[in-house]
Amino acid sequence: MELRHLRCFMAVAEELHFARAAERLHIEQSPLSRAIKELEEELGVALFARTTRSTRLTQAGKLFLEYVPRVFITLDQARESVKAAAQGFHGQLRIALSDGITPSRLPALLALCRQEEPEVDIRLFEVPLSQQLKGLHDDLYDAGFAMSNEVGEGVLATPAWTDPLVVAVPARHPLLAHKRIPLSEVLRYPLVLGDPQACEGHAKHVERVLRQVDMEPLLAERVTSCELMMALVSAGMGLSLTGASHIAGCRERGVGECQKFCV
Repeated sequence: MELRHLRCFMAVAEELHFARAAERLHIEQSPLSRAIKELEEELGVALFARTTRSTRLTQAGKLFLEYVPRVFITLDQARESVKAAAQGFHGQLRIALSDGITPSRLPALLALCRQEEPEVDIRLFEVPLSQQLKGLHDDLYDAGFAMSNEVGEGVLATPAWTDPLVVAVPARHPLLAHKRIPLSEVLRYPLVLGDPQACEGHAKHVERVLRQVDMEPLLAERVTSCELMMALVSAGMGLSLTGASHIAGCRERGVGECQKFCV
């Protein structure tokens, strides 16, 4: 089994179309089909079920797809480790980031790491929470930061800092008259919330808070980044619940003061 076989498999598995996969790899469709056939013969299983109209992964193909990306991640990390060693680093710290954690206290923490351990090469990976936890189990990452302590067995979760959940409102919004906004009042307006897959930990935290009031939230939009969330709030498309640190840099863009809320 060669890396080219795995690259071909990944392309077809993601495109589910041999012609598009071949175009993506800048090769003809014939050598791509031959590489997949060689891989299937070596494994002794069919990885794809092909018809004249569609291509789909078999059960064996779906299982294989869970493992193949790790090969390329490990290879990239090995390459980066060698480069780091050549630059004088004597170790590597692999940190996975989820839930848009970067705007908080992470910069100061990384600067402190640089100061105290200058010979350690720090590598950052932005991944969804589920991928972060899987990577920690598979030794792809050494540590991770996320807005969730629901990590399951085999991973230790401990608070690194606190970032209070607050309401983001457009400037000059009527709710700014409250010193503490009742959550029931927040739920009278459409909400811009994080995508439950891209921002899994944050989305679960917000969902738990919203369940404290027996009201169905009005969803304006789901977003995958805090930047877009704050842009939509500033445009008056809805309110949002997010960390105070996320809002701190957005007030000049038309987002109201951080407002604490109460149930």
